[in-house]
Amino acid sequence: MAKPTGFLEFTRELPYKRPPSERVNDYNEFVERYTDEKLNQQAARCMDCGVPFCHHGCPLGNVIPEFNDAVYRKSWKEAYDILTSTNNFPEFTGRICPAPCETSCVLGINQPAITIEEIEKHIIEIAFDHGFVKPKKPNIRTGKKIAVVGSGPAGMAAAAQLNYAGHAVTVFERDDMPGGLLRYGIPDFKLEKWVVDRRIKLMEEEGIVFKCSANVGVDISINDLLREYHAIVLAGGSTIPRDLTIPGRELKGIYFAMDFLKQQNKRVADKLLTDQDIFATNKNVVVIGGGDTGSDCVGTSNRHKANSVTQFELLPKPPDSRTSYMPWPTYPMLMKTTSSHEEGAQRHWAIATKEFVGDQNGNLKALKIVDLEWKFTDDSRPAKFVEVEGSETEISCELALLAMGFVHPQHTGLLEQLEIELDEKGNVRASEKNYHTNIAKIFTAGDMRRGQSLVVWAISEGRECARKVDEYLMGHSLLEAKDQNILHNV
Repeated sequence: MAKPTGFLEFTRELPYKRPPSERVNDYNEFVERYTDEKLNQQAARCMDCGVPFCHHGCPLGNVIPEFNDAVYRKSWKEAYDILTSTNNFPEFTGRICPAPCETSCVLGINQPAITIEEIEKHIIEIAFDHGFVKPKKPNIRTGKKIAVVGSGPAGMAAAAQLNYAGHAVTVFERDDMPGGLLRYGIPDFKLEKWVVDRRIKLMEEEGIVFKCSANVGVDISINDLLREYHAIVLAGGSTIPRDLTIPGRELKGIYFAMDFLKQQNKRVADKLLTDQDIFATNKNVVVIGGGDTGSDCVGTSNRHKANSVTQFELLPKPPDSRTSYMPWPTYPMLMKTTSSHEEGAQRHWAIATKEFVGDQNGNLKALKIVDLEWKFTDDSRPAKFVEVEGSETEISCELALLAMGFVHPQHTGLLEQLEIELDEKGNVRASEKNYHTNIAKIFTAGDMRRGQSLVVWAISEGRECARKVDEYLMGHSLLEAKDQNILHNV
């Protein structure tokens, strides 16, 4: 373990962040690194807890106490080896994961949890600094060819693992550059794209081929892939956004959040835009949806210099701390203030948008909204709501961004051509047992299979799916399952 008395001597501290007034003027990451002393102190807080429930909280099963101990001892290569035994891309999860591991930290019972996410990011960046991160080329190739459709975190993880197993992997991406949501979805101020490029370059050096502007089912025939490849992994993500079909939806000035965010990613990358520009500049912006995508819209609107930014959430305001119905180590639904909220936003809960109001030219000018009164179940979960009589009001709004989540993957094109079996939610049907669809040779992983989720879940899905593909092709697999990896490292 790290320092036995560390959790008594030091409290939780996060790295320095550039102040909001400064960082809203650019799209650069703004979280600095710990000093060597602070990093050592934060790792020292990891206690000898007996049963490390952080394993339970992490979808990847990261071996957290062991890499914390290595960081405390400044054994950087050991820390890197432990971390990457379960996580292909800690430079991503260390920046954009909501850290469910921290809500399961045993120290979190009566103290602030270990800064696991930040320590993870420091391990991988120190590993790059020291030259520990090198291409992992398989010694023997199997002669099997695999196509991965989609280059987001699930597709990247599946490709990396299958390549390590010795298969020849080609990743097909319909956008002009690989990365999926990491490139065209997550704002640069949370994840600068050189971080993605660095990893893609490493994967190419390992032998993985990325084919971009390659839309399978549109300009590439799925039948050609079925003939050429021994297995196919569908990792296209959950890309169809949830809409708000209320009066006035046809007005100009109403956009899906991802259209807004993707445009800004392309501007930062100096890419030529083919769609109409969406700007928040000098507008009253309302973000409808209280999740991370909505928060990203808030941060981007602030950088556009919006007149005002307001965020609505249909659900009631969550509590600031655990209740008796959110016991440790379960993941609690607590009040969350992101770095984007720190930069400025009016936040409102239990609000429903009733109508988009336009001017005589068909432009959005206001929203009609109403307060909601929620009814709760016995375990304090919001179950149903009624509108509060007499609470209807109208607020100014020239730009409305719909950030209410995603319903399922795109069905038109590839999935319809395959006539693949879908589940009741519209996702591609495949169990966690084998990730195999109803079509021979075709597997699926990530949001396309499980629905909209976290980047850490996408990586986990990609890794587990890769193992099942390897077993399908070879009869066995040397790629370890998540639970096996934990046991082998403890």
